Amino acid sequence: MNRYLLLRYSLAACLVPSLSVLCVHTDAQPPTATLQGASTPSETTEIPTAQLLQPEELVQLLRSSREEKPLILQVGSHVLYAEAHISGSEYAGAGGQDTGLQALRDRVKGLERNRFLVIYCGCCAWNKCPNIRPAYRELQTLGFTHVRVLYLANNLGTDWVDQGYPVTKGR
Repeated sequence: MNRYLLLRYSLAACLVPSLSVLCVHTDAQPPTATLQGASTPSETTEIPTAQLLQPEELVQLLRSSREEKPLILQVGSHVLYAEAHISGSEYAGAGGQDTGLQALRDRVKGLERNRFLVIYCGCCAWNKCPNIRPAYRELQTLGFTHVRVLYLANNLGTDWVDQGYPVTKGR
């Protein structure tokens, strides 16, 4: 990936989620990233370590002929999905927004609750992501029992694309 595209992707990865969080929270609510000290369990839901999937593990799952193939859902910005996404993944709405969670509910409606799902965002650093935790929480609330979350410590560009893992590029 040339430096110009990497810079463009990195800037978009940082700016789009930040701006969308600011726009969504215009009614004086703190952005989701600041809710870590909140007392409501739904606001502080952390993803159990056992549910995290390292990028290398997902690549192995996708290459294996014996393993069940997961349905991979991107729950971040549509702009980033259009730029580049994990090959075979589907856009399911930004998990940090009500409209995104509705899109996620619509996508999984009718699926067996034990269907193997992998969700990812990759917009920014893991601990700042406004999308992944709400999407995970929503799937748990809907009763899905086989949900794994792709752990992208930095962002999709650094932790997936730059590693040479399967990617579909847009523009």
